[in-house]
Amino acid sequence: GFKKTTVYRRQPENANDTASTESVMFEYIQATPSLASTDVFVLVQATSPLTETTHFTEALSRYKSENLDSMLSCVPIKRFFWNADGTPQNYDFYNRPRRQDFDGTLMENGAFYIHTIGGIMKHKCRLGDKVGVYEMPESTAVELDEPHDWLVAEAVMRKQSLVNGHGSLVMGHEGATIENIHNPQLTTHDPKLKIKLFLTDVDGVLTDGSMYYSENGDELKRFHTYDGMAFELLRNAGIKTGIVTSENTEIVTRRATKLKVDYLFQGKRNGGKLAVAQQICQELNISLSQVAYIGDDINCSELLQNVGIAACPANAVAAVKAIPAIIQLQKKGGEGVFREFVELVLG
Repeated sequence: GFKKTTVYRRQPENANDTASTESVMFEYIQATPSLASTDVFVLVQATSPLTETTHFTEALSRYKSENLDSMLSCVPIKRFFWNADGTPQNYDFYNRPRRQDFDGTLMENGAFYIHTIGGIMKHKCRLGDKVGVYEMPESTAVELDEPHDWLVAEAVMRKQSLVNGHGSLVMGHEGATIENIHNPQLTTHDPKLKIKLFLTDVDGVLTDGSMYYSENGDELKRFHTYDGMAFELLRNAGIKTGIVTSENTEIVTRRATKLKVDYLFQGKRNGGKLAVAQQICQELNISLSQVAYIGDDINCSELLQNVGIAACPANAVAAVKAIPAIIQLQKKGGEGVFREFVELVLG
């Protein structure tokens, strides 16, 4: 569905575990006669998930301004390397420097390579002639080559690379920045990406997920007053609010009325929640990237995977916690977790 993207299906001989990247590049170039020798070819590797838009923009700008023939991305590595024969590669062990005073070594991180079509075919290589280096943050050294690399990449995304060199949140979504990686504070100050709609589930978020029954058989739910104030904070910020739940009870209707929510949809399960959000977005003339949503169970998953900012309580099910880029909050459902999420976004 990406309008500017064309998928090229490589030939079987270049679609196996032993095929080189260069072989695929040559095949694609030869299969695309419209390419000119002076056209710039950028090889971007999906195994480097921490690469950001700004890296491409800056690298291409430098590539042109410095009149380079080719360019590769690298990261600074402040480690001491040795040869097998017991000799150091990049430092004098008699005068061992402190790491903070050590310039280190530049290492390829495999994020991207830039060259011209003519240069690639001339050298039969992704690099050639006058080569430039684009230096990326050390955290982008993570490459997804082995199963354990995923664990490292996910940990970096959550703990460190949520903040890039310009302080913006890397979530695979638009619409937020982080000010402090140790105490994340999301902010929607960017007018192009500002959150316009805040949606929440009920059971397991606004409540603790328990079902209470009186002696007369009346069903009861326990809500937290802190969450009530959160809805008021959103109204004051000019952000629309909504409740989307799979249950259908009069209790929720009364609670929604008291909270003065703009939208209430009950009895919506699985894909129905996403459809509701899309319906509201169409009415407000906004995109899903401008929606924040908090949910705790698998019937929330589809909507959580499609909104701009997604979050879940600390006691959400494992499948929800595993959703890429989801914010795992500290409070549990019914403990004011919606308020925690709102304050995080509002900063």
